[in-house]
Amino acid sequence: MIVVNLDVMLAKRKMTSGELAQKIGITQANLSILKTGKAKAVRFSTLNEICRVLDCQPSDILEYKQD
Repeated sequence: MIVVNLDVMLAKRKMTSGELAQKIGITQANLSILKTGKAKAVRFSTLNEICRVLDCQPSDILEYKQD
């Protein structure tokens, strides 16, 4: 299963979900779906923007854990 650690990176960067959503150009609702792991997919362009804004790597946000 893929675990989304977006909350961890937001805390490290002292940024709110609302700020991130605004900076990457998606709604807070869509960001919430991603944060809770309920998203079925994520666009590379969205992942790119998240990494750019949070100055991190995709592996800082997405993690694979065996069920």
